[in-house]
Amino acid sequence: MPAGEYRQSSPEPDSFEEEGWVWGQIKAEARCDAEGEPALASYLYSTILSHSSLEGSLSFHLGNKLCSSTLLSTLLYDLFLNSFSTDTNIRSATVADLRAARYRDPACVSFSHCLLNYKGFLACQAHRVAHKLWTQSRRPLALALQSRISDVFAVDIHPAAKIGKGILFDHATGVVVGETAVIGNNVSILHHVTLGGTGKVGGDRHPKIGDGVLIGAGATILGNIKIGEGAKIGAGSVVLIDVPPRTTAVGNPARLVGGKEQPTKHEDVPGESMDHTSFISEWSDYII
Repeated sequence: MPAGEYRQSSPEPDSFEEEGWVWGQIKAEARCDAEGEPALASYLYSTILSHSSLEGSLSFHLGNKLCSSTLLSTLLYDLFLNSFSTDTNIRSATVADLRAARYRDPACVSFSHCLLNYKGFLACQAHRVAHKLWTQSRRPLALALQSRISDVFAVDIHPAAKIGKGILFDHATGVVVGETAVIGNNVSILHHVTLGGTGKVGGDRHPKIGDGVLIGAGATILGNIKIGEGAKIGAGSVVLIDVPPRTTAVGNPARLVGGKEQPTKHEDVPGESMDHTSFISEWSDYII
């Protein structure tokens, strides 16, 4: 095998759930990349190869990404490592998020590429720690971490927001998720998506996103509304009312494909298939 080329092995299906297998893949990819690109060897050693676990590597990387002159990398490293090491749910979600990026995004060439370079993935993992701090009533620190995540990654997620696992923030720039928003499992969200409120009224005021939902670039979803399981929101849409499961909403204001009374339903899980355009039956209708 040529230097710098890494060929992924074919594990048993259930082993994809195992953190150890994913961490083994990451280290193998990093070794191969270090051999093929010596300029990155020191970087890959310090961020991946010198660590004994995924949580150690991720904590080190996030600490260095999010530190500032007053929020030291050593403090952040300890904070992240404690959260990842003691919370199996967070670690399980991290592995599911890595898999989501690797297998849904054709531009993601490896697990290590996602771990090191995908700011949507990194922002989501940092948010998981901020959310844990929020639930522990360490709210000033949670909010400080939110601010750094927004500054560094251009992703603004309130630490109270609840996010499932298997999440892909694709490109991620400009994503905004409000305080009372809930995002289910296996959801894919593209850049410049807003899950916001409708004004200055407090309380439960942000969207609830079901499992397997796909939200296209630039979509805006406002208010305490429900996007049903497996629904698809077209790019640039503005959604102000509930969207039924397995349906597609497009436009501004958003309308259901097939009509409100009998909307067209799909069988796939768009959050996993990443199919943005299957609802279009006649391309000629969309030619200017």
